[in-house]
Amino acid sequence: MLKGRLGLETARIPQADRHGLLWLGRGNLTVEDGTLRFTSAGDIDLAPGEYLIPFQMVSCVLLGPGTTISHDALRLLARHGTGLIITGEGGVRLYASMPFGPDDSALARKQATLWSDSGQRMRLVRRMYAWRLGEVVPDTDLDSLRGLEGARMRETYKLLARQFGIDWAGRHYDRSNPEHDDLPNQAINHAATAVEAAAMVAVAVVGALPQLGFIHEDSGISLCLDIADLYRHSITLPVAFGAVREFRRDPRGAKTIESMTRKLAGRTFRKEKLISKMIDHIKELFADDSSGDP
Repeated sequence: MLKGRLGLETARIPQADRHGLLWLGRGNLTVEDGTLRFTSAGDIDLAPGEYLIPFQMVSCVLLGPGTTISHDALRLLARHGTGLIITGEGGVRLYASMPFGPDDSALARKQATLWSDSGQRMRLVRRMYAWRLGEVVPDTDLDSLRGLEGARMRETYKLLARQFGIDWAGRHYDRSNPEHDDLPNQAINHAATAVEAAAMVAVAVVGALPQLGFIHEDSGISLCLDIADLYRHSITLPVAFGAVREFRRDPRGAKTIESMTRKLAGRTFRKEKLISKMIDHIKELFADDSSGDP
C-alpha cells in the first residue's frame, strides 16, 4: 500500500542524473492520494500525460517555465525534505528555492572551516586555478594568479572568436550601459549570467554557503561566481560566440541577442549536464583527499 501510494510502481519520469535531480517543465505539479502527480503538457523531454513522482527518491525537483505547483505539493515536498528550485529554461536563471539545501550541514561546515583558514583557503584557490588553466599553478599570491589567468583568457577569447568566425576587438563591459557593448560582449554578458544561475542552482542543491567564495569575496554569491568561472572557456564563451553566429545568420529574426544566448545556454546546459558537473566540482573542492590539489 505504501509503495503504491508513493507512486514507485508507476513512475515513468527518469531522474536527470545520478544526483537525483528531476527536471519538470510545462505542466502542473499537484498531489493526489498523498502522491505527487505531474500533468505534463509536453516538452522536448517529456510527452504529454499524467506522471506519478516518487518524491522520496528524488533529492531535488527543478521546475522550469510553464509550470504551476499547488500549495499541497509544496507542503509535501517540505515535509519530506525534497528540494524544490524554480529555474529558467535549462537552468539559465534561479528564481526561488526551498528548503535551503539538504538536511545536512557537513559540507557547509567544511566550507566555512576551509574559508576561515588562510592556508587552506589558498590551497583551494590554487586548486580552482589549476582546474581553470588545466595545469599546475605556481605557489604564489592571489593577484599573481589572477594576472596569469587574465593573460591566458585573453588568448582564449581570440582563439574561440576565430573558431566561431567572430570579429573580436577585446573584452569590455560598461556596467552603466551594457547594451552599448558590441554584440560579442553583450552575448558574453548574457551567457555569463546564465552560467552563474546554473552555479547558484548547484550551490543550493548541495547546501553550500554562496557568500563564502575563495577567489571572489564581495558578492553575496561569491562561491557561485567561483564555480561559474570554472566553465568560462568550455561553456560561457562557446555559448556566447555560438549565439552571435546564429544571430548574424538571421539578424532580422524575432529573437534578440539576449534571447538567443539564453536559449542556446539552456540547450547546452542540458546536453552537457552542466549543473551535475558543477555539483561534482563543489564536492571535490571540499573533499578531504588531496587528489585535486595542484
